[in-house]
Amino acid sequence: MKRNRLGSALLASALLAGSLSGRQLREKDLSQPYQDWLKLVSYIVLPVEKEVFLKLTSDRERDIFIESFWRQRDPTPGTPQNEFKDEHIKRFSYANSFFHRGTPREGWMTDMGRMHIILGAPTSIERFEGMSGIHPCQVWYYYGDKTKGLPAFFAVVFFKRGGSGEFKLYNQLSDSPLSLLVDTKGVDVTDYQAMYDKIKEQAPTLAGVSISMIPGQFPYNFVPSPQNNFIMASIVDSPKKNISSAYATHFLTLKGIVSTEYLTNYIESTAAVALAKDPLFGFTFCHFALAPKTISMDYYEPKNQYFCNIKMDVSLRAGEKIIFQYSKDFPVYVPPDRVENIRANGISFQDSFPVIEGNYGLTVLLQNAVGKEFTVSERTITVGSTSDLPQITAPILGYDFKTGASTMHTAFQFMEQQLQVDPAGTFSPKDKVAFYFNVVNLTEDLWRDGEVDILVRGLREKEPIQKKFNLRLRDQPFQRTLGFAQTIPAGELSPDYYEIRLTLKNGKEEPAAESNSQFIISPQGDVPHPVTISKGFPLANSFVYYYGLALQYAQTDNQAQAAANFEKTLALNPQYFEGILGFGEFLLKTGKYDRAMEIIENIADVEAHGFDYRLIRGRALEGKGEYAPAIAELVAANRIYNSDTRVLNSLGFCYYKTGEKTGALDALNASLRLNPEQKEIKELLAKVEKELK
Repeated sequence: MKRNRLGSALLASALLAGSLSGRQLREKDLSQPYQDWLKLVSYIVLPVEKEVFLKLTSDRERDIFIESFWRQRDPTPGTPQNEFKDEHIKRFSYANSFFHRGTPREGWMTDMGRMHIILGAPTSIERFEGMSGIHPCQVWYYYGDKTKGLPAFFAVVFFKRGGSGEFKLYNQLSDSPLSLLVDTKGVDVTDYQAMYDKIKEQAPTLAGVSISMIPGQFPYNFVPSPQNNFIMASIVDSPKKNISSAYATHFLTLKGIVSTEYLTNYIESTAAVALAKDPLFGFTFCHFALAPKTISMDYYEPKNQYFCNIKMDVSLRAGEKIIFQYSKDFPVYVPPDRVENIRANGISFQDSFPVIEGNYGLTVLLQNAVGKEFTVSERTITVGSTSDLPQITAPILGYDFKTGASTMHTAFQFMEQQLQVDPAGTFSPKDKVAFYFNVVNLTEDLWRDGEVDILVRGLREKEPIQKKFNLRLRDQPFQRTLGFAQTIPAGELSPDYYEIRLTLKNGKEEPAAESNSQFIISPQGDVPHPVTISKGFPLANSFVYYYGLALQYAQTDNQAQAAANFEKTLALNPQYFEGILGFGEFLLKTGKYDRAMEIIENIADVEAHGFDYRLIRGRALEGKGEYAPAIAELVAANRIYNSDTRVLNSLGFCYYKTGEKTGALDALNASLRLNPEQKEIKELLAKVEKELK
């Protein structure tokens, strides 16, 4: 019998188990192939990637991680070949083959080996060897990649310190040109021009790069500049540029819930999260949007359409405790003439759910069955305030409003106006700057005399654009919570970074509360926005919202509010199975056994829920100390489904209390076969066995 529960227990356990704070192996404790891999990637691996790799617990995980590592660097992910990986292995092999000569170290560990692995083969090489006045030197010239912070053209110098040993990387600042000269007698160590001139007598091109990595650049008084160190730091850092470590941390935290075939395909995304108190319901909704930067789709020929199937898992965490979670599927079907638009602009998956007051961690995970891809967003949210004073919430921003259905609740819908949200938060001059905010804890005096001042101002220093206007609170009917939806033509604002600041003022023009948000007006004439996909929720089913709140209150030990919301759930829908079962479990845990038996009667005649009916009744009777009738209910439940540890544990305890120790022994052993990690049941079993002897 399949158990139907809200959310995924697997998501909860994995989020709690996955952490960067876990035990880390030493490199020497890894098997040789993985030690060799860490050598191979020494100069390109990010610190977080290495940290995660050393915390993996199996070779299977390490193999999958290595595959993910190379995928993050693949310049052509749509093809079977990974050019970056192939080139890196080629460079590493070359370094080991040609730069180990004259040194006991492996070639990849030498300075020349490191530069070859990082930069590849030089455009040209100048060799200064066998010259009487200069220690053996080589100069490697490169054209730099400006996107990685490198100069357009630069030189890397190697020399044999003191004339012997392996070639070492020359540092213009710390080594100085003096270290390249064989005869340094009479040379003033502070006279860089003299050193330069002496080298120039024998090797003019070497003299220039002995003081600057940029050929033809001569620093003041020929004194090497710290710029050389900055350039070298950029070289060393260049393989790590534009590589996000997010996939690595997600690999560690999500490896228990994202299957291995997905873990190698992490997709970056943009996300937006907003909190708004709904004036109709009186509680706060968490609205969110998550837009993967790429999305794979397959073609379905019989219907001439493209499709993907997205699974969304949402989890709300208080500290290390999961207090709420749920899952949704988003099947997406696209006609061929819209595919390119989808691929260019992307899709924003949006949803919302009610949330109780407090500080929480929000995790939203998307998995695309097509392409086996996943992306995830993790945010910290603060809901409500301990103060009863009037507050004004931060404006939630979008690029327009459209009319929503009055009978439905949809993500980012406020007062029948659905805000069109782009998680990137960037607007074009053709857009509107649309925003929504709440005034909460409103008093009648403040409503009658107060107003909201709205200031939109650019953040550039010179002549920033500013727009001001205000809204009177009394233009809306009085409520403790008011909502305001406003728009400004983005074309009235020049390209810039902007802040929108809201100030709630009383009748004396005194500030009572403030809030703000920021956005960007792009200089581009048109900013493409992702296609929005969300699922409307019928307001007629609002009992589900109260059930979600009840679960959250129960998990945060607010029994009074949990009970009130469970009661509200069943008042709205007495036949809501999830609500009946959840309320029943809550009542059992809080010792309200008579009420548990009362509410479970709502499904007494529903054959499909016979197991749960018998289970709740049996455990309630057990709690009341009525062990014999409890056994009758639990035995009936066990006939329907005989692999539930709750049934078996309660049966074992009731049998024990009625003196039927053989029955207790059988029930407890059956439970431990299903789950051997039950400490209290093991202790009870040992007690029964001892008394049977």
